[in-house]
This record gives sequence, structure tokens and C-alpha cells, in this order.
Amino acid sequence: MTTPCFGPDFTEVVNRLSDPSTLTSISHRHPDNVPLPSSEVLKKLVDKLREIIFPGFFGDTTRNTAHLGFYLGVYLDEVYRILYDQIQAGLCFQNYDPANASSLDHCEKSHIIATQFINDLPELRRKLTTDVEAAYVGDPAAVSFGEVIFCYPAIRAISSYRIAHQLHKLGVPLIPRIISEMAHSETGIDIHPMAEIGEHFTIDHGTGVVIGSTCIIGNRVKLYQGVTLGAKSFPLDSEGNPIKGIPRHPIVEDNVVIYAQATILGRVTIGENSVIGGNVWITRDIKANSKIIQYTAKSAQFIDGAGI
Repeated sequence: MTTPCFGPDFTEVVNRLSDPSTLTSISHRHPDNVPLPSSEVLKKLVDKLREIIFPGFFGDTTRNTAHLGFYLGVYLDEVYRILYDQIQAGLCFQNYDPANASSLDHCEKSHIIATQFINDLPELRRKLTTDVEAAYVGDPAAVSFGEVIFCYPAIRAISSYRIAHQLHKLGVPLIPRIISEMAHSETGIDIHPMAEIGEHFTIDHGTGVVIGSTCIIGNRVKLYQGVTLGAKSFPLDSEGNPIKGIPRHPIVEDNVVIYAQATILGRVTIGENSVIGGNVWITRDIKANSKIIQYTAKSAQFIDGAGI
């Protein structure tokens, strides 16, 4: 087949696609020198942070402790530069002022946030170490901490969550969500960066887990695949739009286990030391020390310790 000498005239299509009335909510003005955050660069950032947090498992970091400090110093400088640029892009995306596109406020804020995030890395590593321990202790098939760090999708998702959550706490817009959605695409585990999650947290298998933005999860909590900690309803304002920012997801207290495909919706509390069986549907508070299971043989619900 030969290429036509003259292509079709797309003038009408161009005019329709350029019509401002069709661009109200789906077009972003992209002024000079104010780039958008980059998913490719943020992936590089997360990979480098994993290399810093878990030296020897990712990238080229040596495990020779005599040399480790040299590597980490270089890597932290690189992380700072990436963070500074990406945070500034995120701030400009959220608060772009055409009259002040190169705002010094954004520059200074980006520097402060990037510096603080790097200062927080030792604590972030400490928390992730507890998550690795929880995954290892909670899975008889795990043969070593190294296997958990290197292979388990839960650790990849949780480490991305903890990075994104820390950036969210420091006031960074957009970037935390990009990082969490990259992990979601990689692992099938969807953790909103706003969620509050305690230490020794683990997810077994993981695919299909959803943790909503206003969830609060305590210490030593274990989830299995397909668990949803979601919202039951979305209150609307006087114009029929969803009201943003109100607590609408579950609170899961310490030492709770939630088995596969359980669905827990709304601002309910799952009391400490409780066990939630697979495939149950919960929309009310569960008292501490409860066991909730579905007794499918009789197509009835069997409850031990608390009512639903």
C-alpha cells in the first residue's frame, strides 16, 4: 500500500479539540519553566530510596560497611536534587501564579521539605524494618529477611507508601499520589498516601488490597489479599458534589488480623486483638477481642465475641 500524496484535512477536528468549552476540567496550562512532576524521575527517586533504605539489595550499593558511607553520601545528594526539582514542580502545579511563575517561596519551601525528608530517612528505615520483620514472622514460607525485602510485593508497596506518606505529611502536593499509584500498578496493592499506618504492618500475598485515604491502622496489623478498607458512602454538599476531607474509612486497632476478601466500609472501628474472617462484610463497630467469621455451610453468620 502506498502513502497518499496528500493527507486528509483535519482542520475541523483541530478546531473542535481546541474549543475552550471542552477543556474546562481536563486541560493544564503548561507555562515556560514550570514543568509537571515526572513519573519517570519519581520512579528513579523511589528506586534510589530503596537502595538507601535496604543497602545491598537494590542498585549497586556495596554491603561493605567500610565503604557504605561514601555511597550513601553520594546517593543522598542525588535524592536531594531530584526531590528539590520534583517538589518545586508539584508546588507550582498546585499553586501556579502567572504573575510569579518562578516564585522564591516555592524554591525555599522545596529546599526545606527536601532537607527535612532526608533527615527523616533513619526513622523511615526503622519503621520499614518492623514491616519486614512482621512479614517474615507472619509467613512460614519466608526463609530470610533478605527474601522478604527482595521478593515480597507487600514490602515494595509498603515502602512506597511510607515514602509517599512522609512527603504528604511535609505538605508536598501530587507527588505522594503519583508514587502510591506507581506501587499500585506494580503490585496490585492500593494504599492511599494519606492513610495512617502503624509499625509491624504486613500484607500477605497482597493483590487487590485497598486502604482508603482516611484509614487509621494501628501496630501489628496483618491483612490478606483482597481486603478492602473503604468508604460506605459519600456525603454530598448542597450542589450535589462529594464533600472532601471528612473521615470515611475504617479505624483498625492494634493486633488485628483481617483475612482474604473481607470488606470493611465506613468510619467503623475494629477493636484490638480481633480476627476478621474471609469474605465478611462489616459496616458497624467490632468490639475488642472479637472473632468474626462467615459460617458458609449454613449460609449464616457465626459471631464469636461481638455483634456486627
